[in-house]
Amino acid sequence: MSGAPVDLDNCGTTVSVGTPPERLVTLNQGATQVALALGLESRMAGTAYLDDAVPEKWKAAYDSVPVLSKEYPTKEKLLASRPDFLYASYASAFTDKAVGSREELRGQGIPSYVSPFGCSDKSKVAPTTWQAMWGELNDVAKVFGVTERATAIQRGQEQQLAQLGATAAGKGLKVLWFDSDTKTPFVGAGHGGPQLVLDAVGAANVFGDLPGGWQNVSWEKVVAADPDAVVIADADWDTAQSKIDYLQGDPVLSKLTAVQRKAFVVVPFSESTPGVLLADGAARVSAGLSRLHQGS
Repeated sequence: MSGAPVDLDNCGTTVSVGTPPERLVTLNQGATQVALALGLESRMAGTAYLDDAVPEKWKAAYDSVPVLSKEYPTKEKLLASRPDFLYASYASAFTDKAVGSREELRGQGIPSYVSPFGCSDKSKVAPTTWQAMWGELNDVAKVFGVTERATAIQRGQEQQLAQLGATAAGKGLKVLWFDSDTKTPFVGAGHGGPQLVLDAVGAANVFGDLPGGWQNVSWEKVVAADPDAVVIADADWDTAQSKIDYLQGDPVLSKLTAVQRKAFVVVPFSESTPGVLLADGAARVSAGLSRLHQGS
């Protein structure tokens, strides 16, 4: 473990640490999973805010870390854990409604890092690319002096993506990525995690021409697109089964090709957003689309 001082530019804020932190608190599931992937559980003083289940491969490590809150902890609860570094996936963690501003916390001797995909200043948000995801992983690894672990994860994911590309399980398939909202469905657009996954498996995103990572669309546009398959996000706050029930119960949507064929691929929400699990999401979608091709 390296003990060299680190200075990073993070969302327009300079993050400085003199020695690797020993009492990390993660404030969103994405951040928690990066920390666990890097093997930092013994240096975690707390965690908060899950969207879905922590993968089995990290469950024992996760269970060894105190859970401070179901969502964001209060400032008092956070400070009681005596953190020396904070890491969040979204800038919403650092508001007065949550744990306080990054500036306020820095004044108390607690530096922080926000995922480059979750900056409060939209002009600072990183483009959604695999390289940017590995950049976040490497940033955190530098802070904690474990850069060799980040390098190994990146190499493994590069190999995984190469294999998925060679398999091209989505070739010839039009796919809808359905995240949430049954009134005006919130879907994967052309510049986010879903697009990266669908590109990785060779599938066409029916809303890939829309800007941003996610967009609300109309059901009329979904019907016009008539996807061959639907990837459905599964989250604690909006389960995949509730969305499948809606599609199958609607008199119009139930006639879609994908719904008639029950061509659903369920993906945990945490595997649909830019982060250390997105490559696993691509593998899951690839496996699901392969089964559809086989008619099972």
